[in-house]
Amino acid sequence: MSILVFGSANADLIFTVPALPAPGETVLGDGFQQMPGGKGANQAVAAARDGASVAFAGCVGEDGLAGIATGAMRDAGVDLSRLLAVDAPTGCASICVDRAGQNQIAVAPGANLAARAAQVEDAALHPGVILLLQMEVPAEEVALLIRRAAGLGARCILNLAPPGDLPLAALRELCLLVLNQHEAAVLAGRVGVEPTATALRALLGCDVAVTRGVEGAEAATASGTEFTRAFRVDIMDTTGAGDTWCGVLAAGLDRGLALPEAMRRAAAAAALSCTRHGAAPSMPVAAETNALLSTR
Repeated sequence: MSILVFGSANADLIFTVPALPAPGETVLGDGFQQMPGGKGANQAVAAARDGASVAFAGCVGEDGLAGIATGAMRDAGVDLSRLLAVDAPTGCASICVDRAGQNQIAVAPGANLAARAAQVEDAALHPGVILLLQMEVPAEEVALLIRRAAGLGARCILNLAPPGDLPLAALRELCLLVLNQHEAAVLAGRVGVEPTATALRALLGCDVAVTRGVEGAEAATASGTEFTRAFRVDIMDTTGAGDTWCGVLAAGLDRGLALPEAMRRAAAAAALSCTRHGAAPSMPVAAETNALLSTR
């Protein structure tokens, strides 16, 4: 199998601060870094570093930030033949990280809004591929690609982040829907069910996984409910942990792991990412994840 990611690529501008700013407050930071980011690119990097064969489809601008946005994917060996450079600024995120490792993020989508489902050809959407998507590109294009991919036999995984408004018909085409607890609450409120994996699966008919940070993750499948504990680590920066979880989950499923085993591997990788600064640069390689799994 292989993984094809359709999503965003950003340049992350990261400010380390003593405390996250309150509304109207200016906080003097301790440091500044420029790093690759964007949920699509991050998840592509996480999957590739875990050993999967990964391709990426999306858009960047024709500017100096494009190289930053795509650098980690290039270094990880992600196939960028479906990446387009367009006449718009490269997507950019401003990220404040406090001393407890918590973050506050604002994103300007820029070129990501030009991403189109047509960048992915039908021949790439065969039963041997996992299509991994997020919501930082236009929702209508995500829905179009899900429907086309499902019809051609690809396994579709959507991380509904941020929790945009996608038609229920598109969600019902998925093999797996991944949300964090906030995203689950937003979707559940929109459709009128409890914000649990079980309730959402009953409504949608696809498998659903809900991540809950240090409280672990739950998944509802046709076989019942699965729960995975989080790995306890000393947290430095939580930026990118959710993307690490999604990318490594997809990589595990791609190599044939059952969902509970793939979730445990994803939890280990996400924990490791929290012990380092940044999003894509913090993501572990397979050997590091294997080492943590062997100790717990």
